[in-house]
Amino acid sequence: MDSFKNLFFDFSRNFGQSLPKSRTKGLFTLFLTLVLAIIFFSPLSNKSPAVTSKNLLSHLHPGSNYISSLSSIVPGEPHFISQPPRTCTDAVTFSAVNKSNETSRMHETVATHENIISSCDIFDGNWILDDSEPLYRPGSCPFIDDAFNCFKNGRPDSDYLRLRWKPHGCEIPRLDGLKMLKMLSGKRLVFVGDSLNRNMWESLVCALRGSLGNTSNVYEVSGRREFRTEGFYSFKFQDFNLSVDFIKSPFLVQEWKLTTKAGMRRETLRLDMIQASSTKYHDADIIIFNTGHWWTHHKTSKGNNYFQEGNRVYNTLGVTDAFTKALKTWARWVDSNINSSQTTVFFRGYSASHFKGGQWNSGGSCEGETVPITSDTYLSPHPWMMTILESVISEMKTPVFLLNITKMTDYRKDGHPSIFSQPEAIRRPGMIQDCSHWCLPGIPDSWNELLYVSLLASRNKFS
Repeated sequence: MDSFKNLFFDFSRNFGQSLPKSRTKGLFTLFLTLVLAIIFFSPLSNKSPAVTSKNLLSHLHPGSNYISSLSSIVPGEPHFISQPPRTCTDAVTFSAVNKSNETSRMHETVATHENIISSCDIFDGNWILDDSEPLYRPGSCPFIDDAFNCFKNGRPDSDYLRLRWKPHGCEIPRLDGLKMLKMLSGKRLVFVGDSLNRNMWESLVCALRGSLGNTSNVYEVSGRREFRTEGFYSFKFQDFNLSVDFIKSPFLVQEWKLTTKAGMRRETLRLDMIQASSTKYHDADIIIFNTGHWWTHHKTSKGNNYFQEGNRVYNTLGVTDAFTKALKTWARWVDSNINSSQTTVFFRGYSASHFKGGQWNSGGSCEGETVPITSDTYLSPHPWMMTILESVISEMKTPVFLLNITKMTDYRKDGHPSIFSQPEAIRRPGMIQDCSHWCLPGIPDSWNELLYVSLLASRNKFS
């Protein structure tokens, strides 16, 4: 600080002597002297560490850090967000003149959620006891498929509904359905993927609907109440001009039928071709992709005479290689067809299954599981599909937000429908148990809370 003061005195004395002795230049010298005095003797210079560009920039973090906290993926174009100060004297505040107090409060709220995202990994945490009501009461939502409706099918325990996801190091807000509806007013949100994404889609529809007093203007456009057979469904929240859609695309790439030389029709999977339904959603405001579970089925996991590129059908191709090729096809399509200034892209990570004693089609079960895993020792290794997904996304030019729900689902062996995917009247000994999907209300409600927090932090589109 003494060096700054000496510099000031030398500069003011020499500068004044170097000017002609005119009244105008003298006044200018006096004015400049006062400005320098204010700068160098201000409280900031007395109370704070040396003000350097390094210190100033330490309060700004590129948007890649914000993305990383969501996804561990670094996208291309940087944005800057303010980090919460460590002390009051260390604070540097960047603000703009707002047109109204409401706008100011809105930006403060967004900054708060950005700080949550930038200060901790919202996907690293544990499940804690929480006696607050679910986002929608069991039995209250008519748009849950029977296979997910454990309450309707007679599941007797309810402790699996009394747990809330708590990230290490920060608090996340509870999903406010009405606030989310207002935030998404006039937009289109689309889930694209397999039945686990349908699980999440139904959860969000029910959570948003449950926030409304009058639900008469919430409907599926085709009038359906069962959502397993068709490839496209769309819910309208008419009062908010909002569409929340689901498009079935279990592999993201195109399932195909090939005619052999003998005239036989053979099913293949075109690893080089995005599914044709992509034309139905490329211009949506928000897209949430997923794929995963269908790659563990017998046909894909064996990889014999099933995977196709161009006219070539591989006699044998490992599932990891096929999955990589398929994801790269998806990534190229996103980079070529999605306008990231208009569309926000999410990819929901792999959801854990909990079959014991076999797989879904070989006697695997999760019946009687009523408490979650509490020790990381018993969690599964990081899925190979997630490793490939993270690598592919890291090479994309389009920012993709990875909803990395794998670990949080791995704890929850208690949350699957198991035998309660069917009503008691039609259950049979040895029936196939569902240890992949989730009861609703249930675990996917927490995925949507993390989606909600992520959207709150996306100030450029949804604030």
